[in-house]
Amino acid sequence: VDGRKRGKIVWCELDVVDRGERDDDESLRNLGRVLEGAEAASPVDAVGAVTRELGVALGAISVSFLIVDLSGRGLVRLTHVPLGATANDGTGPSPSRGARRSAEEWATAVPFDGGPAEQAVRTQTVQVVEETVAGAAEGHSWRLLAPVTERGESVGLLELCLPTPPTDDDVGEVARLAHLLAFVVIANRRHTDFFEWGQRSTSFSLSAEIQQRLLPSARTCEAGAFSLSGWLEPAADIAGDTFDYSLGRDELFLSMTDAMGHGVSAALTATLCVASLRNQRRSGGSVVEQAMATNAAVAEHGALLGVDDFVTGLVGRLDLRSASLQLVNAGHVPPYLCRGRDVRTLDLAADVPFGLFARTAYTSHTLRLQPGDRLVFLTDGMVERNAAHIDMPAVIAQTRGLHVREAVRALADRVLEVSGQQLRDDATAVCLDWHGGHGADRHVVNGADRERASAAMS
Repeated sequence: VDGRKRGKIVWCELDVVDRGERDDDESLRNLGRVLEGAEAASPVDAVGAVTRELGVALGAISVSFLIVDLSGRGLVRLTHVPLGATANDGTGPSPSRGARRSAEEWATAVPFDGGPAEQAVRTQTVQVVEETVAGAAEGHSWRLLAPVTERGESVGLLELCLPTPPTDDDVGEVARLAHLLAFVVIANRRHTDFFEWGQRSTSFSLSAEIQQRLLPSARTCEAGAFSLSGWLEPAADIAGDTFDYSLGRDELFLSMTDAMGHGVSAALTATLCVASLRNQRRSGGSVVEQAMATNAAVAEHGALLGVDDFVTGLVGRLDLRSASLQLVNAGHVPPYLCRGRDVRTLDLAADVPFGLFARTAYTSHTLRLQPGDRLVFLTDGMVERNAAHIDMPAVIAQTRGLHVREAVRALADRVLEVSGQQLRDDATAVCLDWHGGHGADRHVVNGADRERASAAMS
């Protein structure tokens, strides 16, 4: 307006939203629908409700959740939700041949075979597989397999079948939603045996049931400065091995114990041992105080029952700021240190096992870790009896490039191989990788840290 002519001033306000913001909004809506579905359903139905919401949100033909088998060597299909035209035909999902049944529940084992499912878990990446569909108009579908993982702990796999090729954004969204599904499973399994039943492809003895309850609920943990994973391969009538860990703000506690004996007796002794270690740890006790209290508890229990129960063990505390590891060795197999190309046992003077003498003094040994170090803790079932012929340092060196989750399984696989699948003692391994840089974040958006994940199988 120049002051001589009258005119109109038009105010135009444009709400400009870029593609990224729209995608973020859609992702948030998807997450909201998933959480609403999880909360609305019962704990048993929560995963089925969530997978349905995921499938609908992504336009899938079908969606499934497969949980990791307790053997660690396969998956178990727990839910399969048909969508689209097949969702309301009145037939519903039907179990596959060989599926286990329990009332209305069914579970189908899917052993690892080096295919896309195992690759997804191993590499912690979404696998996209193009498939031919018999009788379909398009003739093809695309199967997405996304790892369901929380802090390196493999919970299972999310499987979606899409009618069109997925975009990079689709793959990213599936990865994020699979990560969310891990928390849904973890939260709901506290209220039901459904997930535990699904994971058990073999029956458990009473002693094995007790033993399982002593282990940490998550066998793998990734933090900025370290990765840790444990594995227990049970023998037929032994249930004395345990491992445990707990992460504090600036410290990591870990332990490994091996109670002598067989069956329920060994499991009960192991229970007393683990409970004592946890009680002292949660009360702020040092590793020496934990060891002394546990020794006294096992010795007192043995005196009351008139038995000579004893437990070997390692009790450790890692200061995450200084990388200083304190270890108490109560008559246990010494751990291995893998530093660079060198693998050697740590020279730890062994005190007497827990429970032999009520008044035993224990000492701690200190090791300063370096970035790149790997520590491997074993029970004697990994190196003695029918596993005695294994060159354990060589096997540890061969598995050095694997994520700790796959490394402990590979060690157990080797023991099973040389023993002809017939263990005479529990075989347990804990692997700790020290990366350094405590306080730094992991390089991860979902699942396990990609920089630490195992490479794809050739």
